[in-house]
Amino acid sequence: MTTRIFIDGAAGTTGLEIHDRLKGREEFDLIVLDDAQRKKKAARKEALHETDIAILCLPDDAAREAVELAAGSNTRIIDASSAHRVADGWTYGFPELIGHDKVANAQFVSNPGCYPTGFLALVAPLVREGVLPADYPYTVNAVSGYSGGGKSLIERFEKDQKLAFRAYGLSLGHKHLPEMKLHAGLAQPPVFSPSVASVYRGMIVDVPLPLGLLGGKETALKILNCLDCTFEQTPMVQVDAPSENPSELLLPCLKGGWDWLDINFYVSHDLTQARLTATLDNLGKGASGAAVQNLNIMCGLPETTGLRHLPHLPHLPKI
Repeated sequence: MTTRIFIDGAAGTTGLEIHDRLKGREEFDLIVLDDAQRKKKAARKEALHETDIAILCLPDDAAREAVELAAGSNTRIIDASSAHRVADGWTYGFPELIGHDKVANAQFVSNPGCYPTGFLALVAPLVREGVLPADYPYTVNAVSGYSGGGKSLIERFEKDQKLAFRAYGLSLGHKHLPEMKLHAGLAQPPVFSPSVASVYRGMIVDVPLPLGLLGGKETALKILNCLDCTFEQTPMVQVDAPSENPSELLLPCLKGGWDWLDINFYVSHDLTQARLTATLDNLGKGASGAAVQNLNIMCGLPETTGLRHLPHLPHLPKI
């Protein structure tokens, strides 16, 4: 028996990438609206009521409207917008952190944001296990490909060949902050410095830690052990053993993108400073890949089906 899927917002970047991952999959029957119907409320409402699972790839207000249109149906919803990431009644769709069973049994799943995916993978397990304090003033520096900004930013970067780098969020009120604070269990949101580079896709999220103030060597060992234990059985997140003398961290350029996330941990020789980094595709594990992973789990399928994933490297030794 196939599962009916409706992608509301299928013509956008995230929707197109989800559709590409579902292409040719016999488990699903896609409900598709033509260009004349996809923006009409009545047609969308009918599709939302006919489908088994709807995936919302819409701006926040339109996503809220879609949920209202689906009211009264049994439709399960995966929302790729930021409209419901801290909302009551919604399950946060990061199965590696919140549990696969919660996603599998949820009616409403909110897909994590791209930057929060990296930040939370690095920080949330450590705060939850008491390795790092919840009330520490964390900072996070991140750079993303310009596809994360949607059609307008894609057009801006591809039209202006002189545009190489864009720092933003300078008002310090980025919409991802409530999500980062809540799901990492922090007392206050981190200082967040997002930026965009002249590359289509990919992302590095970097959390610096003054290790000397947080326990030095003992804390470093606990960080490694905690992250490895958290993600030991997860095919889409891997913890890589750091190089003895790392000189650089490279962002891969893979055609068609990728759906896993790499965690690295770098420590100074005197154990006074450290950097936690997450490397991912902002359109993969940061958006469309995560939505398909959640869809697989909700349908009782292997979570990596249809995804572009990397076999696990050997895990770090237990401390």
